[in-house]
Parts: sequence; structure tokens; C-alpha cells
Amino acid sequence: MPRPFKCRRISTAPDADYFKPRGIPLSELEEVVLTLDELEAIRLADLDGLYQEEAARYMNISRQTFGNIVESAHKKVAQALVNGQALRISGGMCEMPAMRRFECSECGHVFEVPFGGGRPTGCPRCGSSNIYRADRGARFGRGRGGCGRGRRFRGGRM
Repeated sequence: MPRPFKCRRISTAPDADYFKPRGIPLSELEEVVLTLDELEAIRLADLDGLYQEEAARYMNISRQTFGNIVESAHKKVAQALVNGQALRISGGMCEMPAMRRFECSECGHVFEVPFGGGRPTGCPRCGSSNIYRADRGARFGRGRGGCGRGRRFRGGRM
């Protein structure tokens, strides 16, 4: 019997979920589907520059699974770019925590903001803009096979 599937933790849903080559009608394009967890893996590894072990901890998965996800994502993005295909971002077994934690470097105040509201501009206590994410590396979920808490995306569109 295979191991139960663990939900992958993602930080946010993308603002744009569809990309296509310019000048080609959508009806003439083949489509490649990039899942939300694959997009998160690309963000953590390529944009944020995290090592696979740290990124895997953030997504609440093993390092080997993270490597498999990011490899699959790279292949899909390359396929869409090289072959002139549309890229749709959708689906996957993912969870998004309901709140993000920030800490002020000036006064040490820890505060939470809901996901989807953008990055806060300053500390609510002292007004300093010197804040950072306090929940990086925190583990979410309930362990074996459950999706834990938060917003879940399973297949299909968001």
C-alpha cells in the first residue's frame, strides 16, 4: 500500500494563473498545467534561492519530494517556453495557512496578518518598516497524510 499523500504548504495563490505566447489565439494552443505546489517550489528554489532542504521544510515535505517537484516544474515551464504552449497554474494537493506571522526587528513585536492581504508596510506597535517573516520554517499540518489546517486546493481551478 502506498504512503498517504501529504499536502504541500504554499505561501500564497498566484495573482495571474495563465500565461500564453503573444499573437497566437488561445484556441490554437496546447496547454501545460503547472500545479500550485510546483509554482511554490520554483519560487522557493529559484526566486528566494533557498536550499532544497530548507525549502522542503517550509513546504512540509521531504527533501527528495521537493527535488522531484521542482524538477517536474522546471520541465513543464521549459516545455511551455520552448514549444510555444500556454501555461496554466492550477490544482495540486496544497494548503495555505490562514495567517502569516511577522516580527519587528526594532521592538520585537510579533503580529499576524491574513494571507492574500499583501505584505504589511510596518509594525503596528512602533511603525518601523524593518519587519520580517517570523513563520519561515515553521511546520504546519497534522502529520501522516492529513492536509492540516488552512485553505486547501485539490485539483481543478482555485
